[in-house]
Amino acid sequence: MDLIVKKTGDELWEARHGDRSWRCAVGRGGIHLEKNEGDGVSPVGCWPIRHVYYRADRMEKPATALPCQAIDRLDGWCDEPSDPQYNRKVRLPYAASHEELWRVDEVYDIVVVLGHNDDPVVPGAGSAIFLHLARDNYSPTAGCAALSREDLLEFLARAEPSVSLCFSDAA
Repeated sequence: MDLIVKKTGDELWEARHGDRSWRCAVGRGGIHLEKNEGDGVSPVGCWPIRHVYYRADRMEKPATALPCQAIDRLDGWCDEPSDPQYNRKVRLPYAASHEELWRVDEVYDIVVVLGHNDDPVVPGAGSAIFLHLARDNYSPTAGCAALSREDLLEFLARAEPSVSLCFSDAA
């Protein structure tokens, strides 16, 4: 059973897993078929969940059947299309453009890595498409999906290892 993310109204999005649904945030560009690095679009398609990372200094390990590991201050994610490690986890400091997974805000206290553009990696087709924590006002992401902490923890506890996150552009 997959997690389906779709629009439910003007600027309102939901994530549905079986009989449960939760308010969700998506990319500032909405959900679209075409995805390019930095466009703010959440990519249409079903993306397998590869891994769950969490901040062990801020929370306990989430209850989940998915592969799960704590992150540290030196974890990053390469977002430079010309770099050989594009759309891969990297160790900091890293010379090419990257995101830091250890953030001051709480958005990446839980980072669920999706299998978007990773098999094979296509330079420029988008990187760091995650499921992570939403801001209090559910403001748009840079292309990820985001749930509240409580809702994301509930989903992770329910998720089977074969689960995918599906961005749907159908209303």
